[in-house]
Amino acid sequence: MRLTRQSNYAIRTLVYCAVNDPGLSRVADIARAYNISELFLFKLIKPLVENGLLATVRGRHGGIKLGKPAAEITLLDTIRLTEESFALAECFEDGADCPLIGECDLNGALREALGAFFEVLASYTIADLASKKRSIRDRLGLNLPEVVAEVAH
Repeated sequence: MRLTRQSNYAIRTLVYCAVNDPGLSRVADIARAYNISELFLFKLIKPLVENGLLATVRGRHGGIKLGKPAAEITLLDTIRLTEESFALAECFEDGADCPLIGECDLNGALREALGAFFEVLASYTIADLASKKRSIRDRLGLNLPEVVAEVAH
């Protein structure tokens, strides 16, 4: 199983916002930090905003921020919004045409594996991933004095 780019960058965007808290994050800055297009990022942000993981602030000094505390956003919350399917095999899909459906142990084994995968993702939060705040801020090019100056205004 491999997560899509959408899931990868959705998680990265949430981590960016978490380490930039309480400041607002600009889409252009996030796109530059991760070397992705702003258009891709805008499309990615939409379902995160619609589902309360991110919030937007309009205006000249607007941007995005976490929609709820980082400790309340799990990796599972995020990938459920960004992945189209968790079908590990054809037999997981609607309308599958396998004569062994219901009798095959592969389906049960894959369901168990997927359940374990979901359980692990549910046990990690954005706060966990952002716990090395200073190091992550440095790597993303976030300069603490600039953020403090912006918050003060």
